[in-house]
Amino acid sequence: MYPPELVAPMRADLDSVGFEEAMTPEAVDAAVNSEGTVLVVLNSVCGCAAGSMRPGVKHAIKTSSKLPNKLVTSFAGVDRDAVERARKYMLPYPPSSPSIALFKDGKLMHMIERHHIEGRTAEMIADNLKMAFEEYCG
Repeated sequence: MYPPELVAPMRADLDSVGFEEAMTPEAVDAAVNSEGTVLVVLNSVCGCAAGSMRPGVKHAIKTSSKLPNKLVTSFAGVDRDAVERARKYMLPYPPSSPSIALFKDGKLMHMIERHHIEGRTAEMIADNLKMAFEEYCG
């Protein structure tokens, strides 16, 4: 488990663009099963989360003409039970941190796994998300 003071700035990075923290399995259930579209980001302390995932997500949120109804994040290695629950919704994809999932009316519509994040630029991740937002968000 990572110390709270270590992950606080990494949490704040997504919170600054409107993400809500889902720190419990119940919070994940409520978010994923809500009506409309929900973007779930499994945050991480790794370099690819800092270098491309969080900047890409933030850029997509700030520049997309269509956005999910709800933005939710849980932190791998910290919000363990919440992350475990989120990963169940992300099946059949294997556990991956960081990762990004877009749900619509409780169904997984789009998934970006760690291997789609590593080695990609923030702009590439933002473009991927913006295409998914255009297709699935109202």
